[in-house]
Amino acid sequence: MRLLLGTLVLGIIFVLVSGESLPPVVASHFAVGGVANGFMPRATYLRFMVALVLCLPLLIALLASITSLLPVRFINLPNREYWLAPERQANSLAYLRNHGARFGVLLVVFLCFVHWLVVRANSLSPAQFPVSMFFPGFAAFLVGLVIWLGALVVHFRH
Repeated sequence: MRLLLGTLVLGIIFVLVSGESLPPVVASHFAVGGVANGFMPRATYLRFMVALVLCLPLLIALLASITSLLPVRFINLPNREYWLAPERQANSLAYLRNHGARFGVLLVVFLCFVHWLVVRANSLSPAQFPVSMFFPGFAAFLVGLVIWLGALVVHFRH
């Protein structure tokens, strides 16, 4: 959880510092070809991005954390009876909390990457989203997601 909190702080600092270079009106939405088709004031965009970078990963981590408050019958795990047996329950729930936090870190990094692409897009006149850079970054996020899911399945496969 400390890694997630540190990543959140760094992510927010990154958004705020890099956001200073944005124009007063930010191209914040882009059509399929990368052409800007939605705009908002810089302050609104930065509040939105800070909220997104902060709240979405925290929500994911919170959802993973509340598993310890749920009755065992509501927790869906492979081999639930084994992993949530009284002697293993605390360790299994701790793993779920930590694993949720790891996904939160992945999400913060991806959202900061998208913000960086928006900053780059707004440095051009007219603003043009670098689609050719987005797809490799999105692919890396998906690979990270598959690894994250794979680690979850492998951990609980017994």
